[in-house]
Amino acid sequence: MINGFVVGLQARVNIVLCLAGRPDVEIECVVDTGFEGTLTLPLDIVDALDLPYITRIRANLADDSNVMTRIHLATIVWHGIEREVVVLAMGRRPLLGTALIEDYHLSVDFYEGGSVVIDEIL
Repeated sequence: MINGFVVGLQARVNIVLCLAGRPDVEIECVVDTGFEGTLTLPLDIVDALDLPYITRIRANLADDSNVMTRIHLATIVWHGIEREVVVLAMGRRPLLGTALIEDYHLSVDFYEGGSVVIDEIL
């Protein structure tokens, strides 16, 4: 089970990134049900963590504009298991998308300080 809180009307959870030869890093992400990918991280965070570069793609944004963005790989801890995921290097804040929460139950109590839970579907 992954737990978080609502802050400023945003459902937020922490994700642990596993870095080769370095301590793990915990990053707070906004749960974005409009984002169909796994994770976005701002470019400065991707560069600071030295995540492996894969390629560049054209990403379609919510306003239907397209931008070129870098794709990187990261290993995260997801429900207690290390999992390799694709990270888009873009935006101002880390986002967790629906590709990660697919086949899981998302529960949000939408008030300041409300609980956010991502859990297995029973």
